[in-house]
Amino acid sequence: MNPQTMMQLMGAVSSFRREHPKFAQFTELMIRSGIPEGSVIEVTVTKPGEEPVTANMKVLPSDIELINALRNMKS
Repeated sequence: MNPQTMMQLMGAVSSFRREHPKFAQFTELMIRSGIPEGSVIEVTVTKPGEEPVTANMKVLPSDIELINALRNMKS
């Protein structure tokens, strides 16, 4: 990734954290505390005037590897 793109991405992440502090804090806590294989992550999106839509996933070893790789990129 080129340095300019990396800086833009870092700025976007900072903005996201400022605009959604509770969600950012929650996700950081979950990632830091570790999400073991077999955990279920569920997301619900409720659009204005529409019924909620929910999806979930069971955490696989490959998901944990991806999170660790992303964490190592940040360091």
